Amino acid sequence: MTHAVARPLVVVLGASGLLGTAVTRQLAARPVRLRAVGRRPTVIPPGSQADVEVHRADLTVPGALADAVAGADVVIHLVAHIAGPATWRVSEGDRIAERVNLGLVHDLIDVCRAQRRAKPPVVIFAGSMSQVGRSTSARIDGTDPDEPLTVYDRQKLAAEQALEAATAEGVLRATTLRLATLYTQGSDSTALDRGVVSAMIRRALAGQPLTMWHDGTVKRDLLCVDDAARAFAAAAEHGETLAGKHWLVGTGVATTVGDLFRAIARTVSDHNGQTAVPVVCVEPADHSSPTDLLDFVLDPAAFQQATGWSPTVTFGEALERSVAAVATESAEQAVVSR
Repeated sequence: MTHAVARPLVVVLGASGLLGTAVTRQLAARPVRLRAVGRRPTVIPPGSQADVEVHRADLTVPGALADAVAGADVVIHLVAHIAGPATWRVSEGDRIAERVNLGLVHDLIDVCRAQRRAKPPVVIFAGSMSQVGRSTSARIDGTDPDEPLTVYDRQKLAAEQALEAATAEGVLRATTLRLATLYTQGSDSTALDRGVVSAMIRRALAGQPLTMWHDGTVKRDLLCVDDAARAFAAAAEHGETLAGKHWLVGTGVATTVGDLFRAIARTVSDHNGQTAVPVVCVEPADHSSPTDLLDFVLDPAAFQQATGWSPTVTFGEALERSVAAVATESAEQAVVSR
């Protein structure tokens, strides 16, 4: 008599956010059991191949995280504290941010330690390329020591180091994917996207100038959230190989902020037929960060070689789709609010 092999249980923490929605969509097309955990409603695509369970929870409540990851073979940890317009603007002494960005990782480690399963779960943690601080290389390749400059990046690094220590202890098998600057191509609700690309698209559609806190030569690595979601799925498949260290996930392409903003202005102009809004330099805002003035471009070669993943979305085409999606949703919201 033969027995069917049970599908692995993959738990996505933060499934209702921008990246979480994309990761959930990616995993829903695979033959797994999928538990999508979020504070808000999670969108599950129709016709999913996965056996999907939606779990609404506030993971900061005692016991909630243990319930969310019970029986998991893979945990994809995407939860981050959002304060104001973006996740990385975290102030010193923000206990809520520390609880979410770092405390939940310690909770997860404690849960896995208490279980002490024969085969520890794979954990994939979402990190940030800015954790390194000031890099001496044109492209960040992992050789620079980490000297994070912001509270957010220090919390991310501390969480990453805790997961590496727990991996060495045999409690779990964890890896961190340090992500480039994310943007959406309109595959999901643009209301989920609080990144710089989406913010500038909204300003341009409103006829407002696009403002830079520098001369526009600062470089960024731009990664479509759908490519990032594929990276997490690839990391889950290669959990044993990747465990115990961090990996850089980006395109390796350097785009100056000036060129980015001018591309957004042109694309919005092409879409609405109006004159392109100006791109101007202004004094940094009070909530600006030292990392706003640094170049962050990644060398993803090691992750590509380990997993076979590579980015597939072309920014120019994605920008056109994103502008169209933001414009459509904004128009629909304007009609509803009348």
